[in-house]
Amino acid sequence: MDTTIKKLHEIKKALNAKFFERENEVEGILIALLSKQHMLMIGPAGTAKSALSVELAKIVNGTSYFQWLLTRFSTPEEVFGPLSLKDLEEGVYKRNTATKMPEAHLVFLDEIFKANSAILNSLLTLINERLFYNDGQPIKAPLMSIIGASNEYPEEGEGLEALFDRFLLRFEINFIADESNFVSMMKDEGEHVEIPTMHLDELVQLQSMTNKVHISDEVYDTLSTIRRELQDEGIQPSDRRFKQSLSILQARALINQRESVQPDDMVILQNALWETLDQKETVCRIVRRHSQDSLAQRLSAIENEANEIYDCAVRDQSTEAGMEAVQKISALSTELNNLKEQYGSRITEVDHLQKQITILKNEVESSRMDTAYYGEMNERKVVNGERRGVFFRK
Repeated sequence: MDTTIKKLHEIKKALNAKFFERENEVEGILIALLSKQHMLMIGPAGTAKSALSVELAKIVNGTSYFQWLLTRFSTPEEVFGPLSLKDLEEGVYKRNTATKMPEAHLVFLDEIFKANSAILNSLLTLINERLFYNDGQPIKAPLMSIIGASNEYPEEGEGLEALFDRFLLRFEINFIADESNFVSMMKDEGEHVEIPTMHLDELVQLQSMTNKVHISDEVYDTLSTIRRELQDEGIQPSDRRFKQSLSILQARALINQRESVQPDDMVILQNALWETLDQKETVCRIVRRHSQDSLAQRLSAIENEANEIYDCAVRDQSTEAGMEAVQKISALSTELNNLKEQYGSRITEVDHLQKQITILKNEVESSRMDTAYYGEMNERKVVNGERRGVFFRK
C-alpha cells in the first residue's frame, strides 16, 4: 500500500476515534480535500461542526488556513483584507490579502449564510473560480476546499441560492444519539486521540492520485440511470453538478484504497444531488438503490425489519408479543450467520448489524422479565429516584 494512502487511512481512523458519530462527516471532509471540492455542514450549535473543521489546520502541515464567523455586519475587510493605505494614496484600490481568505489553502466559514451582499459576490467568484479580483485584476487563489457551516438552511428569497449551490457536498449533522457515545464524549474519551498529519506536498500527491482513479462505463451508465430517475421525480441537478460529482467518487474510491470507482462509492451522491430539502429523501432513496450491492441491500432490509419488530414489541408489551418478537429477531440473526458464510470478505459489515439486532433482542427479552419496572409505552418509571427502562434507542 502506498505510504501516503496508508497515512490517509490512519487519519480517518483517528478522526473517527476522536469524534463520536461523525463518520460520514469525517469521510466527507477527506473527500472534499482530495477532490478539491467544498463541503457544507448544517445542524444545531454544539454538534462539533467547527471542531471538525479546525482539525483541517492541524492535519495538513504547510498550508495556509483561514477561519471566520460571519454575521450580517461582517465587512469585506474581515474576509478579504483591508485596503492598502499606501496604494490608496496613489489612487489604487487594492487590498492587503495577507493572512486572509484569498491567500488560504483551506477555509472554514461559520454561519456562512449570514454573508451580506458586500461580501457575497467576491465570495462566489473565489469559491467557484478560485479567483479574487484585487483592484480589478484577477488573482489566482491557492484555495483547495472550503468547509462551510450553518445552524439552518437559507430561506427562499434571501438571494443565497448561488452560494448554497457552490457546495457540492452537503451534510446534515445532529447531536450524538447513542447514550454510550454521549457518555464517552462527556468523559473526553476521544480528547487525547493523536491525529496523524501530512504535509501539503503529500496532499497534492493524493489529489493527483485521485484524478487518476478509473471510472468504468458501468459507473457512467449508472449515473445516467440515476439522472433519468431523478428527472422522473421532478429533480434535475445541473450537468455541472454531475460532472463535479465524478471527483468525489474518485476520492471515495481512493480513501477506500481502490484504483477504480465501484458502485458502492456512489452512495456519496446522496449528499450531492439534491437542491432543496424536500428533494433530499427522494435523492437518497434513488442513490442508495443503485449504489448498494446485493449484500448491502439485504443488510439494510434486515436492519429495517429488526427495527419494525422491535417497535411492535414496544407498542405491545404482552408476553406473547415479546416471544414472537424474539423468535423473529432470532431468525434474522440466523440469516446473518448464513450471510457471513457466503460473504467471508465482508464479515465486519455483517457482524456490525449482528451486534445491533442482538441488542434489540436482549432489550425485548429483558422487558418481559419484570413488567413492574415499566410504565406506559416508551416511558421510564421512577424507582427510588432513578429512571428505569429499556425502550430507548437511537
